[in-house]
Order: sequence, then C-alpha cells, then structure tokens
Amino acid sequence: MDREVIVTNIQRYSINDGPGIRTTVFLKGCALNCAWCHNPECISFTPEIYWKQSLCRQCGRCFDACEQGAIQPPIALGQDDDHQHYHKIDASRCNQCMACVEACIYDALVRVGEPKTVEEILEEVERDLPFYLNSGGGMTVTGGEPTAFPEFTVDLLREAKERGIHNCLDTSGFCDWEILDGMRPYVDIFLYDVKCLSGKQHILRTGVNNSPILANLTRLAEAGEEIIVRIPVIPGFNDAVEQMEKVADFLERLGPNLLQVDLLPFHNWCQDKYRWLGLEWEYRDTGSISVSEVDDLLDVLEDRGLNTTIGG
Repeated sequence: MDREVIVTNIQRYSINDGPGIRTTVFLKGCALNCAWCHNPECISFTPEIYWKQSLCRQCGRCFDACEQGAIQPPIALGQDDDHQHYHKIDASRCNQCMACVEACIYDALVRVGEPKTVEEILEEVERDLPFYLNSGGGMTVTGGEPTAFPEFTVDLLREAKERGIHNCLDTSGFCDWEILDGMRPYVDIFLYDVKCLSGKQHILRTGVNNSPILANLTRLAEAGEEIIVRIPVIPGFNDAVEQMEKVADFLERLGPNLLQVDLLPFHNWCQDKYRWLGLEWEYRDTGSISVSEVDDLLDVLEDRGLNTTIGG
C-alpha cells in the first residue's frame, strides 16, 4: 500500500516559499510548539475540526450525530458574549470520526487534514508545470515539519525530482542529521528557520532545544547545500538589534551557500484558526509588525554582507 501523510493544504501559485512561482505542500505534524505559530492546524499529527462560529446556526445536527458526546449542546444564537468559553467541540472526547462534519449543512464544521499519497500530491503539483518552467519555481514541502515524516518526504522529493520539478524543503531543522542527509540529494534549496540563538529562550518559546537545529544548519552549509535562512521576527522574543547581531555572527560563518536571509515580520492574521480550533493564543492581541519596524534588523544583516529581504 502506498504511504500516506496528512496534508492540510496544497497551495498553488505561492510566491513567498522559494524562488519563482511554486506549489506549497503543507504536511500536518510538528514536534515544535512555537508560541507564535501561524499554522496551528499543522502542529497536531492527526486530523482536526474547525468550528467556524460565524457560519454556525446552532441547529443541533452535529450534537445528534456525535456518538462520543464530544459536541456541546447548542446555545441560543446571539448569546456568544454570555458563553465566552463556549466551543462547539470537546477535544478530550473527540475521536475525529467526522460524523459532525458530515452532519453540518452550513459548512461551519470543517475537517482539517486529509491523507494523501505521493501520487495524489504530485498530480496537483504538476498542474502548474508551465508556471514553474517560466518562473524558475517548483514545489515547496513545508508543514508542520516535513522531517517528521522522513520516508514519505524522501519519496515525495525523489519522485518530484524525477519529474523535473525544482524542490525546496522548508524545515525547522529539528531532527537527526541522518534524516536531512537522506533528503539532500533531492532538495535544490533548503528554507531553514532560525528563531534565536539562546537555547533557554528557544526551549521556553518552542518547546525544543535549538542545539540540533544550529548543528544541522552548519552541516548543511559545510556539505555545500544552497540555503535560505528564514527568521520570524517576534515581538519581545527576537526583535532586538543586539539579538540580531548575534544571529548575524552565526550566519556569517555559513559561507557562500547561504543564498539569502528572509526576515518574516510577525502578523496576527491567523487569529481565526486558533478560534476555530478552540485554542487560546497568547499573541491574539499583539499587533502585526510593519516592514518599517524591522529596518534596523535588516541593516544589521546587510552590514555583514548578507543578502537580506523582508517578507521572503
């Protein structure tokens, strides 16, 4: 039987995930739990359910369909202010059978994550081959975290390469070196996240140590792989000039195969996703960072001779 992974989205005509026009494949599942994550639907390794409150008519069909007792009783429309902690689904009881999704006639309940094979993914990716050829684009595999599915990701990258598709791998680098090493023959450019250099702060804000991340990035550079480093700029975490100077010190040592550094200013456009999943998000009330607010950080990197962009 063909291997499958859970995919949350296959985004066509993507222009911020590597060179040219690309199709970005989002795999579901990540060992990191970044406090600011913009794709919370990609953290869990299992399918989930969005509850889109604005579409819900509180009709009770999902309540009747659920045999697990995971659906909260309907509330009166317009009473949401009196039920600030009300969420349609009790995640502790839900077994992702999707009976409630099937019962909903208003599209208020939506399955997040579908199992797909390599062939099913590439069938969609190949629809835009002319765009890739004309723009220097291709496929970007992201997540979640692609290295969490090493065998599947290798199969996907290898098959895409055999079909003449340019591959980018968007990764946190949090994995054994052997996993990245096994993917290297099929990756044209690594899009590599660097969040901060402080191991303590990295653990506090992402849940994992950054030692293997930084070590793997160094080894990729030593192996001659082409790399684009991506730095999410997060308020109160890594947005100080002094911190960026330390990052610049580290990046300078990677050598000529560091093609580019992308500064990715924090935005809060993903608030709905957290609400739909019934999750609290500590950055809910934090304003987005404007391009002008990262100019000082840009100057730090450019002063070191690093080719740097804002926004990718």
